[in-house]
Amino acid sequence: MDQLELLKKQWQSREQELPKLSFGDIYKMLLKKSSSIVKWIFYISIAEIGFWTLLALLVPESSTKFSDDIGLHNILIITNVINYLVFGFFIILFYRNYRKISTTDSVKELMGNILRTRKTVKYFVVYNVTTSVLIIVGINIFYYLNQDMVFRFMTEDYGISNISQARFMKMFFAIQILFGIVMIGFVLLFYRIVYGILLRRLRKNYKELEKIEF
Repeated sequence: MDQLELLKKQWQSREQELPKLSFGDIYKMLLKKSSSIVKWIFYISIAEIGFWTLLALLVPESSTKFSDDIGLHNILIITNVINYLVFGFFIILFYRNYRKISTTDSVKELMGNILRTRKTVKYFVVYNVTTSVLIIVGINIFYYLNQDMVFRFMTEDYGISNISQARFMKMFFAIQILFGIVMIGFVLLFYRIVYGILLRRLRKNYKELEKIEF
C-alpha cells in the first residue's frame, strides 16, 4: 500500500470519529456568533462616546478660554449637541440590530440582519470620519479668516511674545495641519482595526449562511 492510500485511510477513519453537525446545529452556531459580534459593536460604540466625552473634559482650561475669546463657544456647543444626537441615534440602531439578530428564527432573516448591521456600521464610520474632517477644516478656515484675532488672543491667553504675527501664523497652521492629519489618521486606524475586524467576521458568517441556505 503506497503512502497516498495510507493517508486517505487515516483521514477517512478520523472523519468518521468527528461529530456530524446538522443544519440546525450550524445555524445555531452562526446565530450565536453573529449575535455576539453585533453585541460587541453596540458595546464599543458606547465606549467610544464615553472616550470622546472624557477627552473633552480633559481639554486644558486655556484652550477652552481661547475658543470662548475667539467666538467659537456657541458653534462648538451646537456641533457637539448635533454629534451626540447622531451618535445616540446610531447606538439605538446598533442595539436594535442586536435584538433583531438575537431573536432571528430563519437563515434568510439572519442574513438580512447581518447585511443591515454591516450597512449601519459603514454609515456610522463614514459619518464620524466625514464629520471629523469637516470640523477640523471648518475651524481652520475660521482661524485663517480671523488671523489678527487669533494672534491677539493667543498672545494674551498663552503669554506669547517676541514673534511676528506672520511667523506665528505659519507655525500655528503647520501645527494645526499636523494635528488634523494625526487626528484623522487615528480615527481611521481605530475604525479599520476595531470595526473592520468585526465586519469581516460578520461577512464570514454571512458566507457560511449562504452555503447552508443554497
